Amino acid sequence: MPDTRLIKFSSATALLRQAFTGPLLVLLACSTSYIAETQAAVMLEPPLQIRFAAVNEMSGIVKSRRFDNVYWVHNDSGDQPRLFALDGDARIIFPGFLRRDFSAEVAEQGKTSWPGHAIAVAANVDWEDIAVDGDMLYIADMGNNGNARRDLGVYAVPEPNPRAVELTRPLAFWPVRYPEQDSWPARQWHYDSEAMFVADHQLYFLTKHRQPGKIDKFEAGVMLYRLDTRHTDRYNDLVKVDQHDLLAVATGADLAPNGQLLAVVTYQDLWLFEKPATGDQWLSSKAYRLPLARRQIKQVEAVTWVDNNTLLLGNEQGELYQVERSSVPAFSEKPTEPRK
Repeated sequence: MPDTRLIKFSSATALLRQAFTGPLLVLLACSTSYIAETQAAVMLEPPLQIRFAAVNEMSGIVKSRRFDNVYWVHNDSGDQPRLFALDGDARIIFPGFLRRDFSAEVAEQGKTSWPGHAIAVAANVDWEDIAVDGDMLYIADMGNNGNARRDLGVYAVPEPNPRAVELTRPLAFWPVRYPEQDSWPARQWHYDSEAMFVADHQLYFLTKHRQPGKIDKFEAGVMLYRLDTRHTDRYNDLVKVDQHDLLAVATGADLAPNGQLLAVVTYQDLWLFEKPATGDQWLSSKAYRLPLARRQIKQVEAVTWVDNNTLLLGNEQGELYQVERSSVPAFSEKPTEPRK
């Protein structure tokens, strides 16, 4: 019997791809001034290309803080629960003692293509982002295109040495929910999240908004939530801490290693936000914005900091674009005040 859940995810993915490959980007209730600014898109330098077939729908990327020259990536919904390790040239990393059995980018006779670092006792219902904090990796199973999931959560995984082990398992899964949502599907489709970051050892999530009942019609605006508890046997209610009414369709986030700048990538822009002087209203602090050329960067889904001055943006096609912090200009319009 076919898995109806996967059929639904496949249908949703097909709809989204139609929306983003047509002549017009189906986006939204943005302000006129914002749309006008977006037309001044910037072309980026030619990208690195991940040339490994199994990385076929990249949805998250993060640079390791423990292992030198290591980046972790994962695919979107429906893939196996696994991570792939890359080096700075976008080449696959896996243990040397397995090279007699597995091949990397180039197929070798008698060898199987490397399947990735398996995350045992886990499921990729809809993995959307990955973050790092010290020795821990956090995987956000927070994709919620139809705003009907009741099994959202985060996997906490001790970061494995990609050159020494072939699989690992989570230490915990933390179920989460939005306390404002009281129906499934929701009345307002504001409970999908594809962007997560860590600040001061706390996890934060940015939402992605759709018109109610329309999986391929997006709305402007993002809410920022914080995870305050880490129960494994019951829901952890997310706490809303901020919002931004112009930022639209957030698909990835990462905090700079020095903790001073938050990067948020969307289908159209790269945003940077300075660390708030107090509290954690990141989206209300001074902002910077780089409009992206949609035709070039395609469906961008991931962002990570290489260092405090350089970022990598990744799309579902496995292209990695480098952006310098100095190339992102200050945003000319003041963000809206947060509403509690």
